[in-house]
Amino acid sequence: MAIRKLTDLKIKAKIREIEDLQFSPQAKNALVGDGEGLYLGISKSGTASWLFRYMDHGKAKSVGLGGYPSTSLQIAREKAQTLRDARTGGIDPVQAKKAVIREQKLQLAKAKTFETCALEFIEFSRPSWKNVKHGQQWTNTLTQYAFPVIGKNGISDIHADDIVRILSPIWQTKKETASRLRGRIESILDWATVNGWRKGDNPARFKGHMEYLLPKVRAGAQTHHPSLPYEKMPAFMKELHSQSGMAQYALEFLILCASRTGEIVGAKWEEFDLAKGVWTIPAARMKADLEHRVPLGARALQILTIIRPFSGKNFVFVTGKKDVGMSTMAMAMLLRRMNVTDITVHGMRSTFRNWAGEKTTYPFQVCEQALAHRLPDAVAAAYLRSDFFVNRVNLMKDWATFALSECKY
Repeated sequence: MAIRKLTDLKIKAKIREIEDLQFSPQAKNALVGDGEGLYLGISKSGTASWLFRYMDHGKAKSVGLGGYPSTSLQIAREKAQTLRDARTGGIDPVQAKKAVIREQKLQLAKAKTFETCALEFIEFSRPSWKNVKHGQQWTNTLTQYAFPVIGKNGISDIHADDIVRILSPIWQTKKETASRLRGRIESILDWATVNGWRKGDNPARFKGHMEYLLPKVRAGAQTHHPSLPYEKMPAFMKELHSQSGMAQYALEFLILCASRTGEIVGAKWEEFDLAKGVWTIPAARMKADLEHRVPLGARALQILTIIRPFSGKNFVFVTGKKDVGMSTMAMAMLLRRMNVTDITVHGMRSTFRNWAGEKTTYPFQVCEQALAHRLPDAVAAAYLRSDFFVNRVNLMKDWATFALSECKY
């Protein structure tokens, strides 16, 4: 086969020929050969790049050698000869190039720490999270538990014993936190593997791996959010009224509406119809991904009226002068200032549910809808078309009457 067919003059003439035709119907890409597998591909716009083409077990393959003229004809010939020599030695140039790229990524990974990758993954995932607080939750748990152990380790140097060291101290005592943390570490490592920064099995995977490296959780070890006995709610609300600040109103509003913390701190004025006394939380902000209507009683509406002058243009419950939703920890910190350390903010929902179940005759479905819970029976839930709003108006009115029975407002 003839070799060294091309010269710089021939190449430039061919490029000019193609550029002259780029806006005509005859315009097309061109491939000109120098011989023995070396080709110059020229696009319709006139850009050109070198290719080494060959057959491997009946399959056509090609390796890019760089653009022209930055890669000169002479350099392209030298690169092509190197690949021919490799072929003679039984090396597939395409696979060899892929191996070089993988090795380069692994070398780069040594400079990328777990902490760096974790923060990059959080930013990568942030647009897909429906709740803006998720990013902060990821950062908080990783900063508290994972970064002190493996934060400075190279992402390619994370092993099963590292994961065990992170999870063991909280595996039995903080099951939900530990489970979420393991899943987050697993996701970060999967992402790093896909990007070529590590290889092999994921050391944080649970099935067939961590389930045999971490102890079985004791029966009854999983704990629920500590809640206030409903008999103590009137006295608690009286004490709450002696407090001050936006967190006090937020916590009272949360109790009266039996809402989740995220629903309260993310509440916006556009969600409220004060004339009708209805708060409509969009599906994107709900745990069950379903729109939820909350009936607002007299005290709940009064709270909104009181805080309106001190609130934001968008967010209802704010901290300071900025129009930003209140921190998820604000109400928890209020409980600490009240020296109430044996219950949680989320536990207030359990207090409501226990009261509704033991002190009222409202149907199960009505009480569950008040908490925006999915029904445990999937078949029954599929046929359920009502949100029992009218019934819930009365339920929440009765709840407010009981909870506020020792208060003056």
